[in-house]
Amino acid sequence: MISPRELAEFTLEQQHPVTRGWVDDATRLAGLTKQHEELDVLLATDLEVATLRASRFAPGYPPETLLNYWVPVGDDLFAMLSMRFENGDVSKPFADASHLSRPLETRDLEALGVAAYNTYGMHNPRYLRLWSAEPVDVFPGSARDRRQFAAPIKDLQPCDVPPGLVLTPAEDLKHYEDAQRAYDAVDQDHPDHPVQAGIQSRDSLEETVAAGRLFDVTVDGVWAGYVGALVESEETLALPAYVVQELILAPEFRGRGLGTHLSTLMAQALPDTHSILIGTIHANNNGATTAATTAGRQDIGGWLQVPC
Repeated sequence: MISPRELAEFTLEQQHPVTRGWVDDATRLAGLTKQHEELDVLLATDLEVATLRASRFAPGYPPETLLNYWVPVGDDLFAMLSMRFENGDVSKPFADASHLSRPLETRDLEALGVAAYNTYGMHNPRYLRLWSAEPVDVFPGSARDRRQFAAPIKDLQPCDVPPGLVLTPAEDLKHYEDAQRAYDAVDQDHPDHPVQAGIQSRDSLEETVAAGRLFDVTVDGVWAGYVGALVESEETLALPAYVVQELILAPEFRGRGLGTHLSTLMAQALPDTHSILIGTIHANNNGATTAATTAGRQDIGGWLQVPC
């Protein structure tokens, strides 16, 4: 079995070059080692955790079928395979191979799909998910998934903010239903949106309120949306980062160019301005990806899907 440190070394070498300049390699390597130890390697070795996962996601199947596996794929590639379920939905199984021993290449796709099926075929995964720092749509035959957009907060300076657009720390969730209706409105206009984004649970956002990282968006004093951020997430890529947890505008405020300013304003409102802001956006969500890049965040990699 690969060690957390070895897995971290592979992961670091595959990160987008621009991110290697944001944090020194030693600090990031330590963070990646911890992440892999607490997640990937734990799920590969702890039968108790595997038993709990099997009881929830695959009753009747041996716990071993829910373990992670470090498997050879061809002559020069290993992959950390895991069995996942979209948003914890047992009806939406997929295999994951986000951690590889070298950068992903097009020639690897078919073999990785076969390896995933050989490992988890009994659970009927709908696809194999992979991560790469390469630009979107580089790999022929793959389907789009989420991308990660990031920038150091110090580089995200508010510019030409519309008059009246203000963020204030949320004291409670009295506008939670308003935010849910905002998501519903986007879903009506864009049928693919429900699989791309959804409102966070009330419990999750209560924690963000308590931490002082959820903000009410107001325009001329009228509630217009939410923005919020997490600090504990595997999606930080071991960078000292805030992860965008929530970003939504009410229907009457959409289409006015306000969304471009929200992540920048939130970044400046967060306590650690020496940190990095990361957000994941589905590659097909053109409005959100445009807003992110216009605000100064860069596409630093993301996931893709292939058959398995």
